[in-house]
Amino acid sequence: MMAFEFFTPGLLPILSQAGAEFVVLDMEHSGVGIDVIKAQLGAARGTSIVPIVRVPGTARHLISPVLDAGAMGIMVPLVETRAQAQDIVSWCRYRPQGTRGLGFSVAHDDYAGGSVVEKIKALNERTLIIALIESETGIQNADAILSVPGIDVGWLGHYDLTDSLGIPAEFEHARFKAAVKTLVAACRRHGKAAGFLASDLQQAIAWRKREFRCLGYGTDIGLLRDSLANGMSRLKALGLN
Repeated sequence: MMAFEFFTPGLLPILSQAGAEFVVLDMEHSGVGIDVIKAQLGAARGTSIVPIVRVPGTARHLISPVLDAGAMGIMVPLVETRAQAQDIVSWCRYRPQGTRGLGFSVAHDDYAGGSVVEKIKALNERTLIIALIESETGIQNADAILSVPGIDVGWLGHYDLTDSLGIPAEFEHARFKAAVKTLVAACRRHGKAAGFLASDLQQAIAWRKREFRCLGYGTDIGLLRDSLANGMSRLKALGLN
């Protein structure tokens, strides 16, 4: 699931109990800051859920604090070039794979002591990197972006992509369908997962058939609103309003 609004202490344990494998905590459109995100990452401890954070942009100073706060994955919006992808990987990985700054016995390593060398190896292996490809330029460069070692997922930003193509929300348009095929082909070629945020079960099934293997299922806002609206309409249909 992707979370935009309901950042309570119980959110991640509830998602874990529901069977979710991961959550994307949004910082791009939600307006929340690092203090809120750090509390959510702390709440993930002891659960089975993998907390991923969508940062607001492509910059080291936006990524590093989130990783040190305990994020197990980073989603970066509007990735458009191979150079951007290389920078993102560098900021997320310790040497020799990258240039992430060293800070230990903090939130990301559970405040523990121990071997720094072992921690570097474990955290380099743990950290998932998602490139959000959501523009015409990004699609044109999808092969180059996904060829970068360390980029794990090419995530389709479908609304922004249609906007970039000049066909906002026209998901049946031939240009959008061609762009999707380009992204999937690049993911397949480089052994990366294609990612997508589905708004409902039918959409999730449909996009899984299109080779999208990393699937988000709804948002906190949408799931609550739509479930409540469905129940309210059924109750009112029975004359219980």
